[in-house]
This record gives sequence, structure tokens and C-alpha cells, in this order.
Amino acid sequence: MNSPIDAPHIARPGSSLAAGAMALGVHVLFLLLLVFGVSWQTRHPAPVMVDIWDALPPSPPPRPQPKIVSPEPVKAPVPKIEPAPMVKEAPPKAPDIALEKKKADAERMQKLKALHEAEQKARADAARVEAEAVRKAHEKQLAEQKKRELLRQMEEEDLVRRMADETAANEARQARLAEARAAAGKRQAEVARVVGQHRDLIRAKVHSNTRLPDNLPGNPEVRFLVKLLPTGEVVSVRLTRSSGNAAYDAAVERAIEKSSPLPLPAERDARAEFVPELSFVHRPKE
Repeated sequence: MNSPIDAPHIARPGSSLAAGAMALGVHVLFLLLLVFGVSWQTRHPAPVMVDIWDALPPSPPPRPQPKIVSPEPVKAPVPKIEPAPMVKEAPPKAPDIALEKKKADAERMQKLKALHEAEQKARADAARVEAEAVRKAHEKQLAEQKKRELLRQMEEEDLVRRMADETAANEARQARLAEARAAAGKRQAEVARVVGQHRDLIRAKVHSNTRLPDNLPGNPEVRFLVKLLPTGEVVSVRLTRSSGNAAYDAAVERAIEKSSPLPLPAERDARAEFVPELSFVHRPKE
């Protein structure tokens, strides 16, 4: 409902003049009361007499103060306000049921559409998360497979490298053994050559110092075991196999002792064939 409209208040000239006169009278009355109140309280001073007291007299009770009565304010007349004319409100229109139903259907459809979009978004998010998980699992599987293949390749390469190293080591070892055998064979041949050469030298020296007996038949063989020092000096001569001719055996033994020191090789391995004992075979025609 509409609120009533207040009618404007129009001041009348007669009422304003009466109110002003009444206010002036109130102020004059208030001023007179103030003047008479002050003059009523004023007293002329009396002669003063001084008495000497041994003790102070009791204080007199306080004098009651006169009460000032303020005049009551004059109430101004209240102007009468006439009520505004009543405005009739139009009766409320009947709601449009079809429009309300259409609006409700639209809101329901909007809610269903929003719910459908939310479900589709949730399904899309779930599908995206699942696809991401599948992709990561596939990448992890590929990485593990690649790692296994790399490890297998490294193991195969390491095996091949070890086999190649072992083959090279075996070949080098065989080569060293062959070289060692060749060197040993060469050394042995050299030692044998030196030994044979010095046997010939010893035999020639003993032959040069041998005085064979007269009328020695044939080419008799005699064997002696000669004990030598590393310097070639003869320590002892011992007959190990006689030729059957004592004079011939004694002549060869004296020739060995006379040939001291015997010529020995400087090579240690070759000299080991003569020291400390030498098996000496002598034949007069060799």
C-alpha cells in the first residue's frame, strides 16, 4: 500500500503574532524574577564584636538556600494537520501461471544442462587422468625394456671384450712360450756348441801332454772322472773305466794332471757341464 502524502503546513499571520507576544512576556517575567531574587538575598553588614573563646563554638547549621522557581515555558499552539486524501491501491495482478511454469522449466533445464556438463567434464578429466597414467606406465615399460636391452648389450660387449682379451692373452702367452722355447732351444744349442767346443779344447790339450807307451795296439778307450774348480784347475783324477793297458791309463792320467788348468767356457750354463766333475774320455787316435 502507498503511504499517505502529508499536506503542506501554511502558517497564519495572526497565530505568529500571538506566539511572538507570548514569548516576549515570558522573557520579561523571567528578568523580573532574577532582579528581585538578587535584591532579596542582599544584606547590609552589622557591627562586628570580637570575643575570645577558650574553645571554638560549634559550627552553626548551614542556612537553607532559597529555591528559584523557573517559569514554565509557554507552549506554542500546535497547528492541526489535515490528513491527506487516501489513494486507493490497485489490486494485485493474478500471477501468470504459464510464465512461472516456463521460467521454472527453464531453470530446471539450465540446472540439468549444468549437471550434464559437470558430468561430462568429470568423465573427460577421468579419461585424461587414465590416459596419462597409461602413457606413463607405457613410458616406464619402454624405459625398463631399453635399460634391460642396454644392460644385455653391455654384458654381451663385456663378454666379447673379455673373450677377446683372453684370446689375446692366450696368444701372447703362447707367443711368449714359443719365444721362450725358441730362446731356450737356441740357448741350449749355443750351450751345446760351447760345451762341444771346450771338450775338443780339453781333449786337444790332454792329447798334447800325453806320452803314449811304445807299441800301443789299436785305439784303446779310457774313462776318467775329473774333479775341477770353476777356474779349471784339476783337483783330482779318478779312473772309472780302464782301457786294459795300465801303462796307457797311467800316461793319460798324468796328461790330465799336467793339462791343469783345463780350458772352461765363460758361460755359466756351459761351465756347469764341466764343474764340479767332468767325465773325460780319451782315445789316442782321435
